[in-house]
Amino acid sequence: MSKNSKALNLKDKINGNEVDLSLSNLTEVPVRELSLFPKATVLDMSCNNIIFLPLEFCSLTHLIRVDLSKNQLTSLPDDLGNLSNLQHLDLYNNKLTSLPVSFSQLRSLKWLDLKDNPLEPDLAKAAGDCLDEKQCKQCAAKVLQYMSVIQEEVDRAREKRLLREKELEKKREAKQREREAKEKEARKQQKAEEKERRRKEYNANQMAALAAQEQQKRKNEQRKRKNGQAADKKVVMKTGSKPQRSLIGLLFRFFLLVLLGLAAVGAVCRMTDLQKEAVCVPVNLAVNDGLSWAGEQEVVVRQLWKSLSSTVKAFFESKPLQS
Repeated sequence: MSKNSKALNLKDKINGNEVDLSLSNLTEVPVRELSLFPKATVLDMSCNNIIFLPLEFCSLTHLIRVDLSKNQLTSLPDDLGNLSNLQHLDLYNNKLTSLPVSFSQLRSLKWLDLKDNPLEPDLAKAAGDCLDEKQCKQCAAKVLQYMSVIQEEVDRAREKRLLREKELEKKREAKQREREAKEKEARKQQKAEEKERRRKEYNANQMAALAAQEQQKRKNEQRKRKNGQAADKKVVMKTGSKPQRSLIGLLFRFFLLVLLGLAAVGAVCRMTDLQKEAVCVPVNLAVNDGLSWAGEQEVVVRQLWKSLSSTVKAFFESKPLQS
């Protein structure tokens, strides 16, 4: 409750359905107190110093007739159109330049006085004069029509604004979706590249392992070949020395057999009764000649025999060393 309303005894100001607060030196509207008397449908607050109407004033929907003439109002609340039962509105001699757009919603308004207000030219032209009952009714009708046009323009502007906002929102959403799609594609590409990198790395490791296995295999084969060649060489050397030694042994045995045979024949023909036989005569002669010659060549034979023995011995000893 304001200071002015405290000084007022509102019950004393009510007469039937009328509340007379004129000439009360009010600067504010006692909305809370007025809301306690919903049956008071006529409110007279003329000839005061009221500068503005609070937003709560628009909740007094039971009001039918309101007189706010000769105050200091510079504007009206935006929700004034909520006063759906308002039929008579006196705003004479205030400081209004415009009306709220919601004014067009006062469908029940039949009487309006806007004289002596610094109204905008178009609004002033629509309001006209209010010198009698007829003109005040025409003022209400014309102002409602004018404000309806304003309301339509405002609605169209709001619709355009909402449409632009929706379009902007759609564009923002489209950009957001596009950005998300790009980010998703980038993540997908990154995953694909990472997968490809891992695949190449795996293949490289596999190739390296195969190359290492192949290299190790070649080394093993080379080692086997070397070992095989060495073994073959040893076998060849061993198998090659055996025939040589076998051939020399056969020749030596044959030579010994011949010598033994000759010695045996010589011994039989010289030491038995067969020495007088015709067969042994040449043998004995040959033996005698041989012994005579051998006696002469004893030193040479000994040296030759010694040299031959050394050569044969060295030959047999050298073969195992080479193997």
